[in-house]
Amino acid sequence: MKNDNTNPATSADDGDTLVLDEQALQQAATEDLDEGAVTPAYGPHRDAIVKLLNDALATELVCVLRYKRHYFTADGLESPAIAAEFLVHANEEAAHADLIAQRIVQLGGEPNFSPDSLTSRSHAQYDESSDLKAMVRANLVAERIAVEAYRQMITLIGDKDPTTRRMLEGILADEEEHADELKDWLHR
Repeated sequence: MKNDNTNPATSADDGDTLVLDEQALQQAATEDLDEGAVTPAYGPHRDAIVKLLNDALATELVCVLRYKRHYFTADGLESPAIAAEFLVHANEEAAHADLIAQRIVQLGGEPNFSPDSLTSRSHAQYDESSDLKAMVRANLVAERIAVEAYRQMITLIGDKDPTTRRMLEGILADEEEHADELKDWLHR
């Protein structure tokens, strides 16, 4: 690659050539090798992103617990079908939690699975409803909270961490699907 001392975000004089910042490449290659994929370009945002992710992790774990409780306690004429949906959602939320925990570790952080602080860090609430319609409503409310939380996180992270942003975009798509499914159950 050519090094013509241009800003890495700008193009060369002809307007068609993009040039990488060779100095940044060398810095990324040689500084803090123990950081793995986390290069100096992550800068000051890494800790804030890890905190956002740990709160999202808490939310996903609380959602798993709520869905599991609803799965086991759902009762009524339509309960087998709705309970089956609760179990599918619980498993998908657990998969989200795993993705988030893995990303936290990749960023050099520690995933916080502490049960003592789960509900205080979670954006969504745990629910002990016994009425089937109330269960569906509680889960729909939680999914809508998750949708909004992930939308805000995606906006906040922007280009600061494209890998985390893409992961969150995938989780957001799942949460939107969950909300649509629950809305349909609520209107039956």
